[in-house]
Amino acid sequence: MKSQAEAGAWLSILAYVLLSILKVWVGTSTNSQALTADGLNNTTDVITSIGVLIGLRIAKKPRDNDHPYGHSRAETVSTLIASIVMAIIGLQVLVDAAYVTFWGHRVAPNGFAGIIAILAAGFMFLIYLINSHLAKKSKSHAIHAIAKDNLSDAIVSLGAAIGIFGARLGMPWLDPLAAAVVGLIILKTAWEIFAEMSHHLTDGFEETKLAAYRITMEQTEGVQTVVDLKGRMQGDQVIVDVVIEVNAQLSVQESHQITDRLELEMQRVHQVNTTHIHVEPDSSHCSTYR
Repeated sequence: MKSQAEAGAWLSILAYVLLSILKVWVGTSTNSQALTADGLNNTTDVITSIGVLIGLRIAKKPRDNDHPYGHSRAETVSTLIASIVMAIIGLQVLVDAAYVTFWGHRVAPNGFAGIIAILAAGFMFLIYLINSHLAKKSKSHAIHAIAKDNLSDAIVSLGAAIGIFGARLGMPWLDPLAAAVVGLIILKTAWEIFAEMSHHLTDGFEETKLAAYRITMEQTEGVQTVVDLKGRMQGDQVIVDVVIEVNAQLSVQESHQITDRLELEMQRVHQVNTTHIHVEPDSSHCSTYR
């Protein structure tokens, strides 16, 4: 699964390196602020993809004395750092667009810049489809984040094309405006990635998923009550901690069989491979044995 995630990261890196060089060069030579900003947007994507790739490599390292739970969160940390770099570049794009709009000399860009933007949009949509498929197969949050970024990049390129052709039709302000929109999209994407990765690193977990897990557990044969239930992310893996009550008259072996059934159900229904289970006797019968 990690190899599939790495393939997605490498695919994005190669695509973004090609597009960032092409867009910045064409944008600069054709006086298109929008296409240049779009190229800088792709530069942030190169940084993000490299960060993800480094995180995936570190995450593959086995457990050691300093990391008894493994290195899976390296993927999350690297993606978090990449989102901060994206935000810095997004702010720079906004500043440059504002300067051109209010103090710079606005010149309508060459139409070739618009053609490049449209071709880039189609290319990035194809990359999005490929990475979405890889994210589903590998269950990698980082590759899912890259796929979302691929789609936003395709939309950004279309927006740049509209700004370029609009400027050529007698509205020169549309080109820097498109650049400003690109900057805002970079900032929005950076915030979404930062918020999601921060949520994982601080052991945040979706309440809807916990509710679904609880239903599955309560329907498992032998489980009397789910006393406590917690979930967290370890890289791209879900880890569940649960306290259940079982019939107090059961033997240790019989209680253990219930936990085995519960683990299998979590794997089958929710694809959760790690469920830590603490077993307690049914509290309604505890007084009988005191």
